[in-house]
Amino acid sequence: MKRDLPTDAETREILSRRRTRPVPRPAPPAGRALAPLIKELDEKFGRGAAALEPRWREIVGDQLARVTRPQKLTRGRAGSGGTLELRVAGPAALLVQHQSADILARVNLFLGPGAVEKLRIAQGPVQPRTVAAASTKGARRRIDPLDAAAEAALAKSVEAAPDALKAALASLGRAVLSDEAKARGR
Repeated sequence: MKRDLPTDAETREILSRRRTRPVPRPAPPAGRALAPLIKELDEKFGRGAAALEPRWREIVGDQLARVTRPQKLTRGRAGSGGTLELRVAGPAALLVQHQSADILARVNLFLGPGAVEKLRIAQGPVQPRTVAAASTKGARRRIDPLDAAAEAALAKSVEAAPDALKAALASLGRAVLSDEAKARGR
């Protein structure tokens, strides 16, 4: 048996009787929700071996950084110092063992006093650290010489500057004018 569809009036009445579910609130951003927990955990456990990895070469020096990698940092109980586990290339383990007091002192200088009390050595292959490609930011680039008129105008504009700034302003002006000349030449 086929049922007829309700009329507009009946539809409005049916919908007015039905309760609709309120629109759910969006979840708070994860960073804001986790920030207090992360802060508490950081105060309780501090930074781990991952904090050492990017600065490892600075902490222990080039020679040791080539043959060692920080693996794990285990915190001690009741606020006592923890244990740092190092992955060491086989033949260098004896060298690392003899320099363990110096390594511990340097790591504690980075992490804070008393953060690490023991050094555990795990022999095994050490992956060479990937070095990012050198950026050209801050590198000197070749600046084309300016023609005589532009150089004279630049010298005249820098003339009123204090002596300490004249050379720097002239160099900056040459670079800007050289870039403008290159852009016009294209």
